[in-house]
Amino acid sequence: MKLFDGGRAPNPRRVRIFLAEKGIEVPIAPVDMGAMEHRGPDLASRNPLQRLPVLELDDGTVICESIAICRYFEELHPEPALFGRGALGKALVEMWQRRVELHLLFPVAQAFRHIHPAMKEWEVPQVPDWGEANKPKALEFLRILDRELQDREFVAGDHYSVADITGLVALDFTKPARIAIPDELTNVGRWRRAITERPSAAA
Repeated sequence: MKLFDGGRAPNPRRVRIFLAEKGIEVPIAPVDMGAMEHRGPDLASRNPLQRLPVLELDDGTVICESIAICRYFEELHPEPALFGRGALGKALVEMWQRRVELHLLFPVAQAFRHIHPAMKEWEVPQVPDWGEANKPKALEFLRILDRELQDREFVAGDHYSVADITGLVALDFTKPARIAIPDELTNVGRWRRAITERPSAAA
């Protein structure tokens, strides 16, 4: 088994945090995304979309997409449960994971990819107006999340989950995306500090 990893990029980092929470060690194959190694033939032969992370199993089976990889490890190592417990718990985690991914991580990523000068070779064409249009989308969702976090410790309820992992990597990526988090979102701030203090956040 081998995990092709892309360093500080959000999706590879999601998998590393997930594995750290589970206490799972997987051999890592670093891929230098700055040098565009993820566009090279070695990775493209495993993932034609040329995206990271990529998990290659011992029999040669390849699993792509960060959440699919996390689900694979959840099935192999159910504890601690990061996709929820029981029908309701799993549904709530799925709901919030989807919301955070679509309404926070995606617009943050679009802002970064279409505004940051370093991404000109990645996004062809780079559309700065689209990047700017996504900034208020991310902030609008954070205001909704701030209200939700008034009554619970974590995004999907009382237990840390994959939805919190997605939220953490999205918030950490707001800085290079040049999105300022308003100070008045105190519940988001409290939640972010708590999940950042978990040892897994350094993965």
